[in-house]
Amino acid sequence: MDAIQQHMIDSYRAAQHGELPPPPPGRHDWGVVREARDRRRFDAVIAGRPARRRRRTALRALFTRRRRTVRPGVPSRCGNSNSSGV
Repeated sequence: MDAIQQHMIDSYRAAQHGELPPPPPGRHDWGVVREARDRRRFDAVIAGRPARRRRRTALRALFTRRRRTVRPGVPSRCGNSNSSGV
């Protein structure tokens, strides 16, 4: 029996007893994932370990280049100057 079939049976039983039907399957999945992540961070802090960032954010920070904006009048690191006086 899959989740949809179980939901249909639970909804039928709730209707027979005059109760509210249960939420559809998958409705609160992302909330459960966030709560598990928050709990893992909390446990890390209690254990004295640093609460680290999310893995995807950390990987993105490692593999993406920082984009520098060129500002007029400020020399770049390679020695070229954007100002017209040099």
